[in-house]
Amino acid sequence: MLKEIAIVTIIATNIGQVETGWEKFLGYTVADRGSVSSELSEHWQAPEMEGARYITMQPANGAPVYVRFVEDETAAGYRAMTTHGWNATELLVNDPDHLARTIEGRYFETVGKPKDLWDAPDAPRAMQALGPGRELLYLTRNNRLAAALGLDDTMPPVERVFIMVVGGPSMEAFRKFYGDTLGLAVGDATPFQLGVFARMNSVDAGITYPLAVVPTAPGYLIELDELPESLPDRKIVPGHLPPGIAVVGFNASELSKGLQWHSKPRSLDEFPYQGRRTGILRGPAGELIEVIETPAEE
Repeated sequence: MLKEIAIVTIIATNIGQVETGWEKFLGYTVADRGSVSSELSEHWQAPEMEGARYITMQPANGAPVYVRFVEDETAAGYRAMTTHGWNATELLVNDPDHLARTIEGRYFETVGKPKDLWDAPDAPRAMQALGPGRELLYLTRNNRLAAALGLDDTMPPVERVFIMVVGGPSMEAFRKFYGDTLGLAVGDATPFQLGVFARMNSVDAGITYPLAVVPTAPGYLIELDELPESLPDRKIVPGHLPPGIAVVGFNASELSKGLQWHSKPRSLDEFPYQGRRTGILRGPAGELIEVIETPAEE
């Protein structure tokens, strides 16, 4: 049912620093700004978010994949990759090595130096960094997925969100939800070293974890990480959204009936919904998934 990634909502304590850092070093621009409406907070099932300041940003080339930062002090103290749920936002970039030299110490903190993800001539090459809102970013060159998105060497240095990373205690639960319930093709799980997880949790970097990918549309993926059951649930203050990556929105041709909705579908007039119907599902790791009805163009 899920297609392209449409909008990622991240909770941060200071969106002013986020705006400056993302504009200056990632080339993103603000597409929309304001305060969270009562309709949107009701849609999120988070009434205490009403009135919170937000900015919605997009890549320099105007790609229709947005990152919305919402300001909320309850996110103070959140540490990425230490709980189950949405853990990382992966952006498509053309040169992670140059980017690493550019951003280090300037609103961003490198937590994983650029390296090839496996041994192959055209393997993806990625780095990891914490952004100005303490959001965990994977910054990746992936020529195969860039081509699937219709991109070439003229793309900006930092392009769209193309992969979202979610961690949970059970790959089988992930497979049942994304495969059986949502009808997506879940790939086979393979053991993979997660260096950034090891660093954020002070564990042996040589440990491997089952990892599977779920294609949602050409060029877009969800990464499923099976993480230790001992990780705590993400602490959420009642009435607020989860800290860190709170909600990930995907386009969908239609909103399928028979699903158990965390927030029932409704029409939202504000950006970027523009009157489309959208509902929220809750995944097996507690991840909130926004499903935005976007009929295919004729």
